[in-house]
Amino acid sequence: MSHTDPSSVAQEIPYLKIPHTEPGIHSALIHRLLLHFAKMNLSQEIVIVCIGTDRSTGDCLGPLVGTALAKLNSPLFHLFGTLDEPVHAMNLQDTLEHIEEQFVNPFVIGIDACLGQSSSVGCIQVVQGPLRPGAGVNKELPPVGDIHLTGIVNVGGFMEYFVLQNTRLSLVMRLSDLIATSLYTSIKEWNRSFKPVVQRDEWRPFPQEKVSKATRL
Repeated sequence: MSHTDPSSVAQEIPYLKIPHTEPGIHSALIHRLLLHFAKMNLSQEIVIVCIGTDRSTGDCLGPLVGTALAKLNSPLFHLFGTLDEPVHAMNLQDTLEHIEEQFVNPFVIGIDACLGQSSSVGCIQVVQGPLRPGAGVNKELPPVGDIHLTGIVNVGGFMEYFVLQNTRLSLVMRLSDLIATSLYTSIKEWNRSFKPVVQRDEWRPFPQEKVSKATRL
């Protein structure tokens, strides 16, 4: 469970906060994610870390996203955190150490639920920089992600554990579905359309190469 204040970190790409009822939410999430992917090195592998537990309705958003993504069995990303194998406070540090050992400079995407103001409940956020898991329930846990996505599942500020246990599953399911489908679509689109264009644009002949080719003609 993370906090909801992305404004406290400098944002090279402005953070997106959008209600789940917004008609164009899929397009908005995909577009913003593609902007972040454009900042990646082409050699970076994508690692998705879905944080939360299936023991709490409000805190199961991450594992639900992870389970949905795991069913796709995609080679385009590496996934940690599902309903069967959740990433939570007890194993988060070990998981991050495993990722550091297994991958060289990966592009990490953190997924988590968070609490917020009543007017923000049901919103999804896409934010540059790491999320702070546990901050919503006053736990000190390591930061996660080059970028992160959060779903605001309920109102924060008082009795957080009780609020999490009494969060409507229907909202959490809806948010997790939107995050999973938008994230998968954006990764596919990046690899299919945008990444090849970036690869082509990165190569430019040096002036002497142009001269030598012209001379040979």
